[in-house]
Amino acid sequence: MSASSFAPWQQRAFERVLASHASQRLGHGLLVCGPARLGKRALVEAIAARLLCTRAAAGAPACGQCRSCRLLAAGTHPDLHRVSFALNDKGEPRSVIVVEQMRDLGEKISLTAQLGGAIVSLIDPADALNHNAANALLKTLEEPQDGRYLILVSDAPYRLSATIRSRCQRIELRPPPQDEARAWLLAQGLPAARVEQALALSDGHPGEAQALLSEGGLELREAVQRDLDALAARRVALSETVKAWLDDRPQERLTHAASLARARSRERLLAGEAAAVPELADWYDRANRVRAQLDTPLKADLLLGELLIAWREQR
Repeated sequence: MSASSFAPWQQRAFERVLASHASQRLGHGLLVCGPARLGKRALVEAIAARLLCTRAAAGAPACGQCRSCRLLAAGTHPDLHRVSFALNDKGEPRSVIVVEQMRDLGEKISLTAQLGGAIVSLIDPADALNHNAANALLKTLEEPQDGRYLILVSDAPYRLSATIRSRCQRIELRPPPQDEARAWLLAQGLPAARVEQALALSDGHPGEAQALLSEGGLELREAVQRDLDALAARRVALSETVKAWLDDRPQERLTHAASLARARSRERLLAGEAAAVPELADWYDRANRVRAQLDTPLKADLLLGELLIAWREQR
């Protein structure tokens, strides 16, 4: 998604970043955060493009034509560094970002920019930093250099240390007003009745509503709810559910499962059962992590099985 196709809430956030950059008030460290499915990563790509662009006017997005923009579009920009889950010695992706990655990043951004402009580093998901990696990142954040930008992306910023959060300029995406979410969905040609149903199920979250309105989304969510209820009541074998989920749209099923866990967390809180909320919040995070790891060499059946066992054993 380009900046020209941003949803209104993305556009507002992007314009704030452009204004801060134009007035030289943009932080060395940026924390782009908020619930999943609101377009954080598309926003981050547009921010990175603007910071690296060499021709854009002040307060304007990336030009898309300069050498820097062309290299970025080709995925070969030498001054853009991405940090995410790396492979371990066995060739399997880690579940955390480790200190060696932060040290390597620190060395890269200490060098002169190859194109003579900015150096931009994207850390995604930043909440996956382990303790030592977080400390290494903090050291880099505390020693800012001109033209160096660290952009942290997180669905769960509360998992980052308060010290790291305090060193970053926060750019938060939140679900927009209901009328704006509805208008955005209707503008995509979706039937009004289904839009209302999807928004109700997603608590007004336009990204989740859009996912529900994709092919079979509403029906799949209902199936996931039935499976989770059956597991909790021990009416179905764990292995049966694991196989069914892996055989049919596992990524979407886990997205719905995480959303349902969040909804249950709110229900428990409103019912005065606050003690159950941390466990559900942890399960929500785990579900999103498993979803991100399904396309990796890790054994998907074991990952999913452990996740669903944790659901079954919850209070």
